[in-house]
Amino acid sequence: MDTYVYKIADGLYINLTNRCSNRCVFCVRDQSAEYEGYSLWLTGGEPSVRQITEAIGNPKKYKEIVFCGYGEPTYRLAEMIEICDYVHQAGGKTRLNTNGHGNLINGRNIAPELFGKLDGVNISLNAPDEASYVAVCRPQKEGAYKAVLQFAEDCKSAGINCWFSVVDSIGKEQIDRCRKIANATGIPLRVRKYIN
Repeated sequence: MDTYVYKIADGLYINLTNRCSNRCVFCVRDQSAEYEGYSLWLTGGEPSVRQITEAIGNPKKYKEIVFCGYGEPTYRLAEMIEICDYVHQAGGKTRLNTNGHGNLINGRNIAPELFGKLDGVNISLNAPDEASYVAVCRPQKEGAYKAVLQFAEDCKSAGINCWFSVVDSIGKEQIDRCRKIANATGIPLRVRKYIN
């Protein structure tokens, strides 16, 4: 049976899709059929909004509801927004973990649509320049690195609480360069541990 939601610590994570516009060298999905004991490959198709909301139940049981599975959640923008409305109406909080390709995937600036729907947006930066990004993230779409930076700027301009993140495995020099980019945009940078 497919896993649509999975619990880690005090958060509940939503596995909306397996589609992704990156093929990151460090991505856990390429290393294991399971993550934290959960099988996140969707074999029976993508879940409906109703399947997700029923699986969530009472969102106040969790610190936050996080859109983060084996794919990029913004491929299912309309469904994600509908689930956010359900969570907020029930008094819960929401967060998006994204590769930052939402505008690229949807062909427009989606940040205004996300305002008021997400309590936080974690944008994976993972490289301080386009060449490094292509080498590490192996994007499947042209202009992906610039799209990440633009998406972050758009989220900030829309008044969304957002931050960049990088994995510690890229090394101190790359992290320091990413921090300079973050500082220049006024968007915080968080360094997270590499998961294997």
